Amino acid sequence: RFLGVKGRVTHIEMRVEDIYEARRIAREVEEVLGPPFYARDWMEMNRNLFSALRMERRVMFILLSLVIGVAAFNIIGTLTMTVMEKRRDIAILRSMGASKGRITRIFLLEGLLIGSLGTLLGTAGGLLLAFNVEGIAHFIEGLFGFQFLPGDVYYITEVPSRVNPWDVVAIVIMGLLLSLLATLYPARKASRLDPVEVLRYE
Repeated sequence: RFLGVKGRVTHIEMRVEDIYEARRIAREVEEVLGPPFYARDWMEMNRNLFSALRMERRVMFILLSLVIGVAAFNIIGTLTMTVMEKRRDIAILRSMGASKGRITRIFLLEGLLIGSLGTLLGTAGGLLLAFNVEGIAHFIEGLFGFQFLPGDVYYITEVPSRVNPWDVVAIVIMGLLLSLLATLYPARKASRLDPVEVLRYE
């Protein structure tokens, strides 16, 4: 029954094999039927839900960017401490003829190695989590006795996970690029050390 109307069809639901083709199929149905009929796909009917999910994704991007920023500052701090600890060694290398460019390259390489190791470990851990998120969720639910996505509250009861290869590549490139940028200040600081001033107090 719909507003007391009996024996009349008010709408027809269609199921499609590929849910991502629903919008195109809805437009084709509208063209075939013509006015006053119209078709709405599942994304249009749940527009508010998807808007909330997009907002959540933006917030997650901001939070992850802050985490990456903290990691970059950790690299800067680590290499700066290394420069301070290796002042004498750097001064000896400079006095033996090592150029400022060579000293810079040494610290750039060290920072890039640290960043590469962290990026690879983080990517591997993220992929491992993404591919096993359902099993991990079930384990935590059984361990603490609660359900992440109750069926009576959410539309889904399982944690979906889809790995986009291009997202993985972009994350790796961004991680390596930030690692390289984070080493510029310590490397420049190391190359500007005056060997005469350093060795005078050693």
